[in-house]
Formats: sequence, C-alpha cells, structure tokens
Amino acid sequence: MKKLENNPIVREKTTKTELAASLGISRQALYYKPKMSSKDSALKLEIERVLAAHPAYGHKRVAMELKINKKRIRRVMKKFDLKPYKRRVKRPIKPDDLNKSPTIYQNLIKGFCPIRPNIVWVADFTYIKFQGKFIYLATIMDLFTREILGWAVSGKHDRYLVLEALNMALNKTEAMPKYHHSDQGSEYDSYDYINKLEQHKITISMSKKGHPWENGFQEAFYSGFKVDLGWPDQYETWGELIEAIHLQINYYNRSRIHTALKTSPIKFREQYYINLTLTANPQRQRQLV
Repeated sequence: MKKLENNPIVREKTTKTELAASLGISRQALYYKPKMSSKDSALKLEIERVLAAHPAYGHKRVAMELKINKKRIRRVMKKFDLKPYKRRVKRPIKPDDLNKSPTIYQNLIKGFCPIRPNIVWVADFTYIKFQGKFIYLATIMDLFTREILGWAVSGKHDRYLVLEALNMALNKTEAMPKYHHSDQGSEYDSYDYINKLEQHKITISMSKKGHPWENGFQEAFYSGFKVDLGWPDQYETWGELIEAIHLQINYYNRSRIHTALKTSPIKFREQYYINLTLTANPQRQRQLV
C-alpha cells in the first residue's frame, strides 16, 4: 500500500470543486449546457420542413412561413448551410425583334400603383428549354394581386400563344382591366392582339424598347417560377411538363408567399374583398370584433 502511495504515477482524483477553482470558474458552470445549440437544432428541422414543401424559399419567405425573425432564420440557415435550390436559364435573343421599329404605344403605368384588382394586367412570355428545344410559356398577371390570371404553352412564340393566355384571363375574371401592359414584342404588337384589346376598350401600355425592367413584375415571376419548376428534362413527355407547369402556377397562386404581399396572391385577393365588404358594412364588422 505504501508503495502505491509513493508511486509518482498514481494521482489523487481531482474533485470538481478543485477543477473549477483551477479554471477560475464556478462549479455550476461545469454542468452548464448551452440552450442555443438545442434551439438552433430544433429550428433547423422546422426550416428543413418548410424547404421540403417550398424548395425555392430563401430566408425571408422561410421567416414569413414560420413567423420568426428573418435575422434568426438567416443565422440558422447559414450555420447549417441550408440553401434553396437555385437555377437560372439564360434568356435567348428574339431575332425578329432586333430590327423592329418602336411602337406608337407608351409606358402608361410607370410609377403606377393600383389600389384594387383589374386595374393593370401585365403580360409577357418566357422560354423553357426541354429536351434540346425551347417551349414558350405566356402569362397574364394582375399587378395588384400578383395573381396569374391566364397562361398558355406552345412550341412557337406567336400571336396565338399570347392570345390564348389573354382569353383565359378574360374568361376567368369576366372583368376588363383598365390597362394592359407588355413589352414591344411582335406578338403583343400584332394586329390580332391589339384588336382584341381595343374591342374590350382596354388601354394599351408598352415598355420602352430594350427596357425589360419596365415589365419587371413578370420578369421577377418567371425568375422564381423556373426555380420552383426545377430541371425541365426530369419530365419524359411534353404532357408531363405541361402538367408540372400547371401545378407550379397553381402553387404560386395559392400557396407560395409573395414577399411584397406577405401571403399568396389568391389569399391576398380574398382578404382584399373581405376587408372591402367589412368596410362597406360597419355593422357586420362590429359583429366580428
């Protein structure tokens, strides 16, 4: 026994009190487990759940979905390297429009801020590369609600494509907008399209040639839409791709949070009309309070 006590290799066990004193901290601190790490891990699971349903959401939309401060969401997404799937396709040039003379129509909605639905509709079309070829998607958007009212898909970008989208919007809403805004593309400047708008007494507005940002609402929609749609060649047939486009437009209208609206376009429109009804009927508003 004495040999063991005199053996320099044998050390007495250090108590936690002595260890804390040597480290210059309280004994209680040895038992402390930071709460932030567990909270961040729990929030990470919530963020992953949102991203599973909305793969293209950045930190702002995730924060709106979870109703949590966006700075906290951004910090946790950065900590765990959580990122939305991003994909951008370079827009091809339209040779037919390169030497086209400017139209007589001016940009009448510049700086315009509509206060209700069906004041300004904006129109445009985009390109989707599918199996080595381009297909074309045309849409009509209400500038107030940001809702896609009409859309059409074709293998050609011509007046029939954009007319089909316009007809869907007119049939869906049964309401005429005051203004129709587009770029100066030959499709929108065609006789048939202009004639259709004039028949319905819709005022025509067009962006200045070479100024795509003057129709930036549609440009922004397509940017996010293509991210949500994903890689087009994952679909085997034309029909499957068109079905996917239909589902994505429905998702955008009904579920996807628009950062300017803080909700989806259709929910924003529905809330607008609810508020309008309550304002017109103060007694009903008092009953709901």
